[in-house]
Amino acid sequence: MKLYKWWNHLRRQWKRKLRLKRRLLYLATLALLLGSLAAWAWATRTPGTTDDTRTWLQQRSQAVFSHTPAEAKQPEEEVRSLIRGMEGEREAFSRKTYVCGEETLRIGMLSAEEILAYYKEHPSLVVSLSEGGTVFFTESIDDLSPDCKEHAYFGLDAKGNLSMFEGIPGSGSENVLRTFFQLNIGHLESSLPRETVRQLYQGIRIRDLDDYNSVLSTLSDFAVEETEKTMGQTNQP
Repeated sequence: MKLYKWWNHLRRQWKRKLRLKRRLLYLATLALLLGSLAAWAWATRTPGTTDDTRTWLQQRSQAVFSHTPAEAKQPEEEVRSLIRGMEGEREAFSRKTYVCGEETLRIGMLSAEEILAYYKEHPSLVVSLSEGGTVFFTESIDDLSPDCKEHAYFGLDAKGNLSMFEGIPGSGSENVLRTFFQLNIGHLESSLPRETVRQLYQGIRIRDLDDYNSVLSTLSDFAVEETEKTMGQTNQP
């Protein structure tokens, strides 16, 4: 009898512990589910519903609207004046002019409205019309063109002018790209080292803008007008 009572007591205690464990497990599962739902709601929140989101949107708007557009090189009214009364389409080219050299790329046939639209899209370009009515969108670049960096030489033409050649001067295939000024050859030969004078006659290779500026700066002292001024000042009583 005692054994039976002891067994019933033990069974009731075991059932109570089991019910307690089930209740704790249920509460833990519910807490985990609620936490997952909260995390999902945070990750998928709608923009504009929190202070952080509003701050991000404000910063984004400032970044977009504070962008400074490129400054136009030519007044729009000047472009409108060029195309005013223009009928039909004109052949248009994009042109890059360098300190030495030029590159031209055909754009196509453009109407007056399309010319104005292209100008607005590329404010750094200057619009011009040739005598034949061809449209040029020109960009000036303070550098040598890639072709000049490969083939340009300073040298003397047949009249003693300092010129820039495409190819070695005197090779028979040279092409004068630009003429600068006439040199006082006598003054130059008596003032510069013999090797420098020899290089000038044979052609001085120009590889970049620094070479270009250095040669021009040195030889400008021997331009005919400059040497005449210097001699005039020296002869003054």
